[in-house]
Amino acid sequence: MAKDTPAAGRPEPEKTEKITVNLGIVDLGEIDLLVQEGFYANRTDFIRSAIRAQLATRATAVQQTVVRRTLQLGNHHLSRADLEALQAAGEMTEVRVLGLASIADDVTPELALATIASIEVLGAFRASAAVKAALRSRIL
Repeated sequence: MAKDTPAAGRPEPEKTEKITVNLGIVDLGEIDLLVQEGFYANRTDFIRSAIRAQLATRATAVQQTVVRRTLQLGNHHLSRADLEALQAAGEMTEVRVLGLASIADDVTPELALATIASIEVLGAFRASAAVKAALRSRIL
């Protein structure tokens, strides 16, 4: 089982997503000052800490919403075998994930369309460009 963070303390690349944040120059200057004074290792460290602090203040609301919306928390991977089993059973699945949802690279657009009724992902969704294009109308 993979660890959430490697020995260096940084998140593993496959478990992170890059985002862009626009900040005012005064805010950025204050962050740089805190970094220079040794409170944080760098800007990214400050931003991650701030985000985690905000998420902690709303942890109960997040948990209640996960339960209410029946979201799977964490990573959810669909392999070709998973989807072929659904197809053989004549079933379809609804993917509802808070975290990472991924579909194996060897899944064809046709198989995805035959077995995935809808996809709701709060976080990141990884699949081939062809599968994403085929499922576009089913992504909530």
